[in-house]
Amino acid sequence: MPDWSELLPLSLPVGELLSRGTLTFLGLTLLLRIVGRREAGGLGMTDLLVIVLIADAASAGLTGDAQTLGDGAVLVGTILAWSLLLDAAAYRWPRFAKLYKARPKPPVDRGRLNRRTMRREFMEEAEVMSQLRLHGIEDLRKVRRAHIEPNGLISIIPYEDTEIGETPEPPASWGRLPRVSTGQAVN
Repeated sequence: MPDWSELLPLSLPVGELLSRGTLTFLGLTLLLRIVGRREAGGLGMTDLLVIVLIADAASAGLTGDAQTLGDGAVLVGTILAWSLLLDAAAYRWPRFAKLYKARPKPPVDRGRLNRRTMRREFMEEAEVMSQLRLHGIEDLRKVRRAHIEPNGLISIIPYEDTEIGETPEPPASWGRLPRVSTGQAVN
């Protein structure tokens, strides 16, 4: 029978546990943001980070590496709190979101490879072409734009109903848009 009085109390001060969890989460978030996200697959980098840190913090309490389960609980709570706080801040303040959240990057733009993006993401032409083939596209010129999404997957926007190399025309249904000046109603 476990001795509950030794399992639940904290072995370290709460402030130290909060500091450790905060510094670890923020430091790894910054490193992952700098390194990139191409290898993440279906998860966002922050999601992956939270999962790994929670698993590590919880396992320390489960395997006995930490002194008590309370230590692991404080660390898990700290990690989740920072994850929620940063997501809420990114939602509330768009300028912060630009720094914190990854944005899509185009390895293909108007039927041409974007070598700068490919260099930044360490992608070779063969990898881009492989992704195009997975989307059923064999000719690079048929791609209006491709994006490496924040979760690491590549989305592709092909040209529609145009010959290769042609610039598509806007639909006829758009017609001519009415001019609007300040204080004037549009009929």
